[in-house]
Amino acid sequence: MLNKHGQLFLAVVIFFDTIVISFSWLAAFYIHFKTSLGPSPRYATPEIEIYLLALIPVWIVFIFSTRIYGLYKPLRGKPISTELFKIIRVTSFSVIVLAALTFFYREESFSRFVAVYFYAIVTTLMFTSHLLVRLMLAKARALGFNIRHVLIVGSEELAQSVAEKISLHSEYGFKIVGFLTDHLEKVNNSINGIQVVGTFNDISGVIQKYSIDQLFIALPLNSYDQMEEVLDLLREEIVNVNVVPDLLKFMDLQAGVEELDGLPIVSLAESPLQGWNILSKRVSDIIFSSLFIIVSSPFLLLIAIIIRLDSTGPVIFRQERVGLDGNVFEMFKFRSMHVNAEKVTGPVWASKGDSRRTRLGTFLRKTSVDELPQLFNVLMGDMSLVGPRPERKVFVEEFKKSIPKYMLRLKMKAGLTGWAQINGWRGNTSLDKRIEFDLYYIKNWSLFLDFKIILLTFWKGLINPHAY
Repeated sequence: MLNKHGQLFLAVVIFFDTIVISFSWLAAFYIHFKTSLGPSPRYATPEIEIYLLALIPVWIVFIFSTRIYGLYKPLRGKPISTELFKIIRVTSFSVIVLAALTFFYREESFSRFVAVYFYAIVTTLMFTSHLLVRLMLAKARALGFNIRHVLIVGSEELAQSVAEKISLHSEYGFKIVGFLTDHLEKVNNSINGIQVVGTFNDISGVIQKYSIDQLFIALPLNSYDQMEEVLDLLREEIVNVNVVPDLLKFMDLQAGVEELDGLPIVSLAESPLQGWNILSKRVSDIIFSSLFIIVSSPFLLLIAIIIRLDSTGPVIFRQERVGLDGNVFEMFKFRSMHVNAEKVTGPVWASKGDSRRTRLGTFLRKTSVDELPQLFNVLMGDMSLVGPRPERKVFVEEFKKSIPKYMLRLKMKAGLTGWAQINGWRGNTSLDKRIEFDLYYIKNWSLFLDFKIILLTFWKGLINPHAY
């Protein structure tokens, strides 16, 4: 939609990427066969012509992978880290495919070390070139080049939100000319520094007067009866028309637009864990949970022995909890309460001075040591290292009726630690604040955020005065 004016930008990016791919491929050949860096080649140096000819399939594979991962799609409002991850996916997939293709080429011309060097060089240089092109484009637009004049149809909250988003990103090269309104008394007034330049009926004249390139229709739901009238007035105009649906108040998580046989479908509450993100989070969970289990195994064994000596009953307490998509799983904890502790009280939250705890249980719960067996839940795939804390089914049924958006937590796999926990919202604290922080985590999820939460857990997430 918005990338029609970005053809020059796209051509420059593709041009630089072609040069980067070619240079990286030949540089990898030179480093391995012509320098003393790394292991010495096991075979005689092949002719450079072989690697020059191999550039053809290399280019083809990269073209294919850029289309799969949408590297050249506009990343509106996304941080540079988003583009970095796309580049890593493209280069990783391409190198894997190329390595698979060389399996059928039985000669020793293509070295695995060349592939390793190529992967490191092409990833680094592609990211650098994309960053430089973005900086150049942003600078050019700041100087007034490649500017597109924008008109926003509407003047209510949605239209103001569109104007705000555009104003936050000068790199788009959009200059807002003004709003159109259906209220005559608002004409020539200013809204957040942007002038109302006319009514809906003035749309053709305004387009001609201000040389409008891009038009956003941002009408509230109760004004959509006017949409047909506005579109009818645009029949003879060649301006690019974009419709912004008034769905902001219904969008709880990440929203996206899909297509069903040509029919656009808007997703209002979509988990960020789709495709590659699921794999990357799962791989990190396996690696880190395995590492933590190995490192802490002597301590885990010691705690198990002390629990056995402190009170009668099993070392591990198993309890059903509600996880991803409402699925119930069995969560592990070190037992911190007496056996059959809820026989009289029924399911209740732990409170200060709780008589159900064992002597050791107070220490285990205060220091979060009782949660360590959940590393095995993470390794098994029932939980993740980072995510909203899982609740018991009886409490889920209660909270979903009284706390708005509570069930959106189940769009993400339950975690051993989380954004709410490291910010102090655990134990006997505000549920509303906990939900607020959980939803922030889901909306803004990234592997970097997961790593940040894991590190902060060691710093301020283990000991909590509200954990009873």
